[in-house]
Order: sequence, then C-alpha cells, then structure tokens
Amino acid sequence: MTPTPITKEIKLADGRSITLETGKLAKQADGAVVLRMGNCVLLATVVSAKNAMEGIDFLPLTVEYKEKYAAGGRMPGGFLKREGRPSDDEILTMRLVDRILRPLFPKDYHADTFVVIYLMSHDPEVKPDALAALGASAALSVSDIPFGGPISEVRVARVNGELMINPTPSQLMNADLDLMVGGTLDSVAMVEGEMNEVSEAEMLEAIKFAHKEIIRHCEVQMELMKDAKKEVKREYSHETHDDELRKKVREQTYQDIYDAAKQAKPKHERSEAFSEIFESFMEKNFPNEEDRGSVEGLAKTYFHEVESEAVRNLVLDEKRRLDGRTTTDIRPIWSEVDVLPATHGSAVFTRGETQSLTTATLGTKLDENRIDNVTFVGSERFYLHYNFPPFSTGDARPMRGTSRREIGHGNLAQRALKVVIPENQPHVIRVVSEILESNGSSSMATVCAGTLALMDAGVQIRKPVSGIAMGLITDKESGKFAVLSDILGDEDHLGDMDFKVTGTKDGITACQMDIKIKGLSFEIMQKALDQARDGRLHILNEMMKTLDAPRADVKPHAPKLINLEIPKDYIGAVIGPGGKTIQQLQADTNTTITVVEEGNKGLIEIAGTDADGIERARNFISDLAFTPEVGKTYKGLVKSIQPYGAFVEIARNTDGLLHISEIDHRRLERVEEVLKEGDRIDVKLLSIDDRGKLKLSRKALLEKN
Repeated sequence: MTPTPITKEIKLADGRSITLETGKLAKQADGAVVLRMGNCVLLATVVSAKNAMEGIDFLPLTVEYKEKYAAGGRMPGGFLKREGRPSDDEILTMRLVDRILRPLFPKDYHADTFVVIYLMSHDPEVKPDALAALGASAALSVSDIPFGGPISEVRVARVNGELMINPTPSQLMNADLDLMVGGTLDSVAMVEGEMNEVSEAEMLEAIKFAHKEIIRHCEVQMELMKDAKKEVKREYSHETHDDELRKKVREQTYQDIYDAAKQAKPKHERSEAFSEIFESFMEKNFPNEEDRGSVEGLAKTYFHEVESEAVRNLVLDEKRRLDGRTTTDIRPIWSEVDVLPATHGSAVFTRGETQSLTTATLGTKLDENRIDNVTFVGSERFYLHYNFPPFSTGDARPMRGTSRREIGHGNLAQRALKVVIPENQPHVIRVVSEILESNGSSSMATVCAGTLALMDAGVQIRKPVSGIAMGLITDKESGKFAVLSDILGDEDHLGDMDFKVTGTKDGITACQMDIKIKGLSFEIMQKALDQARDGRLHILNEMMKTLDAPRADVKPHAPKLINLEIPKDYIGAVIGPGGKTIQQLQADTNTTITVVEEGNKGLIEIAGTDADGIERARNFISDLAFTPEVGKTYKGLVKSIQPYGAFVEIARNTDGLLHISEIDHRRLERVEEVLKEGDRIDVKLLSIDDRGKLKLSRKALLEKN
C-alpha cells in the first residue's frame, strides 16, 4: 500500500508555492523531505550516528548537494556516463547550506552527521540553490537529531526597483541586487550575494524583506515537525568534563593570556606566547607524563575557552585588539603592480600579514570558461580562481586538489569584480589569486589585488573595487558589543561574525556574512555596514596610490583583438575544407581566429600580438567574404587595360569594368592617357547586372571642371 505522506505548503506572495512532504520516500534515513516548487523536485535526507567517535571534539558535518542529469532530461557527457565530481555550482550550494546549519547544532554534539540533497527534477524557471537549505532544515526537523532550527534560506532580488523572493532565472537577469539570505525565526544568520553598487541602506532593506519570508518558512516547518511527532530529540552524551580542572585552568592562566594578548605581537609570536603559557600550566600541575596524558586534551579545551574569554574581554573593556589596533583601525597596506613581466597584468596587495599575488590574463573566445551543468549550460568571459597553499599560513602539509573553501572564496571575489567589467570588453579575462600569506580575509585581499591586476592589464574597468572583512564581539550579559574592522584570523575564529563587504566608492558590489550567535540585531548589522564602508574607502585610497586608473592599452605581449561580421554563406569559405584555409591563415599571420555562426551572420574574432599579422588576416577574410554594394566607393587595383576601358580589382577575385567613358569627365582617346596597369584608384560601384558583372566609375568621384 502506498504510504500517505505528511505535506505542508508555503505560499509565496506572487502565487507560487513550495510544498514539503515527508513519510513516503527514503524512510530509513533519520529524516527525509521531498521539496517541490513548480517542476523542481529536491530530495533532502539527513543521517547522524548515534554516538560520537573517540577523541572528536567538533561537529563532523558533511553536506552534499548533487544535481542528477536525469533531472534535466540529459545524460552525463564524457566517456564515463555517471555523475562525477561536483561542479563549482554544486559546491557553492553545499557551502550555502553548510554555513547556516553548522552553527545551529549544539556545541557538545559530535556525532558524524551527513546531509544529502539531490536535485531529482529540474524546472528552468526555478533556481534550486535557493531551496536546498530549506529542504535540509525540513529533513532535520522531521528527524530526532538535536538542531537549533528550523532555518530557511531565500533569494531576494531587486528587479526594476521591486524586491521579490526566489525570482525566476529570467527575472534575475534584470536584477541589480541578488542576495541569498538565511536565518531562523528570530535572526539572520547568513547573507551572500552580489549587487550593482547599492547603498548600505538598500542592502539592509533587502535583508529585512528576506527575513520576513524566512519566518513563514520556519513556522511551516514547525507544523511539519509537530505532525511528524519529532518535537522531542534524541538524548546524547558526547563530552565528559572536569569542572575542577576547568576552574584551575582559568584561575592560573587567564591573567597571563590577557597580558600576552595586550602585547600586540605578530601572529606566530603570539601563538608561541600562548603555547608557553599552556606548557607552563601543564608542567606546574602535571609534571609526570602519565598524569599529563590523561588530562591534556581537556586542559587544551579549557585553555582555548579562557583564551577566547580573555581576547574578547580585551576588546570589550579596553577596545584593544590582538595586534594593538583600535576597533576601526586598518592594518598597514602596501601594493605593487607589473611585478611579473611576462604576464598580461599583475599585482601584489599586502594588508598586515595577509598577501595576495594576483595575475590577469587576456584571452580569446577559445579561452571562455565553458559550463555544462544540469541547471546551466553556457560560458563565462570573466572568471577568477583563488589558490590557498599551506605555506601561506606556515603549515607543513601536502597540497591536494582545489578545496571547497578555495572555490567559495574565489566565487566571492569574482562576484565582487564582475560588475565593473565593461560589457563591450573584447577579451576573455582570467584572474588568478595566489595567497602567499594569510592572517585574516585573504578573499578581500584577492579583490584588491584583482582590481590592480586588471588595471595593470589595461582592462578598462568602470571603477576600482576594494574589500574588507568585519568582525563582531558581543557579551549577552552586559549587552556590550564591538564591531571590528579588518579582522585577523584569530578574531574570525574567536568572534561572533565574519562579514565581508566589497564595493566601489559609490556602492556595494558583493558581500558574505556568517553569524555564529542567535539574535543579531539589525542595529548592529547597520553599524557593521557603515563601519565597513569607511574601511573600504580607506583601503581603496591606499590602492589608488599605486595605480589610480587602468592603463591606456594592453601590454605589448598581450593579445590584441578585432571583430568582423561576414555573411553566413561565406563561413565555409573562411574555414575551408577540413579547416585548411583558416589553419593556414593562422599560421601565415601568427594569429588566432575563431568563427561563430549567429543568425544569418558569421562573427569572426582575430587575435594576436602582431598588428601587421592581424591586419593581414582581416584583409584576407574581408576579401574572401567580400559582397559588393552598389553606390559604395572602393580602392581598386588596375589589373588590365583594354581599348574600351580598364578592369579594376576591388577585392580578391572581384573586379569590374571601368569603361573609358567613366574614367574622366573629358573625352579620352586612349585609356592610357590617365591609367596604367598597377595603379591604385578610387572607384564607385554604379551597378551589378543580371550576370553579376560590375560597372565602375572613376569620374563619379571627381569634381567637374
């Protein structure tokens, strides 16, 4: 017998609806929900181990999001006809879900937990990334896994001045603000998106608009949880504590940690100072190796608690930070451009102990980033890659494949910069950021270095962009809080918020916010945005001291591009049999030539570093695809002379008759009175007869005496 599922519906303001269904599919998972919107169907499941593994003191949460090719009526490309490694878009969706779920699990819950979301049916008018977190939260809600939700994420966009929730892809194309906002019933916990230079007030308005919708989603999930009889969650015990040891660690180390934090030492010296304080405590209280081994793990946990408390109190009570700055100070900045002579554009941007070496490479249509996903097939003409090698933090570990973190940080920087790339930019552009040092906000250093590298490459960006990462320290009991500009890595780890904001002098272009506490007020968010703007403009001013505008032209060794349009019928002639003509032309002129058919036209791009070679390629193609137009003037070559006139070549393999009566206004006895073979003359095309014969005139271009 087919089971009867529990179903709940969320009505959107525009009449569309989202349904949540449980109790029919994947019933052996701890929680499973089918989410539907239009023809889009997501299956979200969650399973968590009953017990935590030995020695684990964190939440081992794994989020997987997979778009099945069958969902779009397609088969995987390539030799292996299976879904393979996740695409960048799938990874970015995983991160969106992970970042809002992770802080809401109990801090002492350490069981392996797996959230798996499948796109089972794709609707071209529905963006599934805006629904994935809702599906995951609903699956957790109908499970017995302890979780501080429910939560939801929605996309809020502004189209033609109007805010809307979860717009269609076609609507999104006209949006000047595109934000993904995640939150609970009482607060916003995550924001990420891109904007076309909007103000802080406009961004905050969009976040508030989104949160109203999120509240409705959470209320429906609570009804679903009640009907599924999952309001009571499982009992667990994943930590064993020693209150006496905790007390001892605090009493003996707090003041030493506080004093060390006040000394404003560099990152590694500060870490060594904290390590020495811990070692001193252990040697004093547990001199024997046997005694030490049994308590060291717990002692480290309590020591980190005290370290966090001391650093946070230093900020709240004295407005001093680990490196000695005030809450609004920006670390020292220096930058250089044109640091790598063989690249098309390069820059180093260093802020404090964070450094990015970034390059900009200019390419042709052949270099476009081709995307073949279930939900999107197309290409990017501007893309950015971010690399974070272990040596940037002094870690001795091997380099593996590209991490999810690298993809996420690169995507944020790409969104920050793409809005200032001109629409008529002829080149395909690849920006690559190599992080050489990291102590806080390397993605924002990438934005700054990327701006400088683009300008060094001669890309005529509309305006320069800078970025800053903001932090937050709060104390619930006293109500004190401090917003921190340009945070360090330790401040990110120990603080309550990581809020990255990028923009030009006129407005915000991208943002990413993760909040680790519940109940963050919009008042604090407004202060963070205003303070971020001041810091962003300061950083921008420092960057402009290095290079304040794009170079007038690309570097001599960078490719130059020209574009031609030819009639569709001539595409075959340009390419030649088996590509012979175009290949030979590229070899002869040292150029790269691409041909794309669009409608009744052939769009041709010619690229090369040699201007003469580009011009020769252009002339060859123009001649090959030449279509004479009556009334137009051409510069022709006198090929032969006859008693009745001259034959003049106006393009390769195209000539016409210049009758003796059309050479001059005066009567000529012989053509040779005016012309000889090899002369270059201007002629006007008078007509083309039924046989395709061209009639030319020279005298039509001469003044009559």
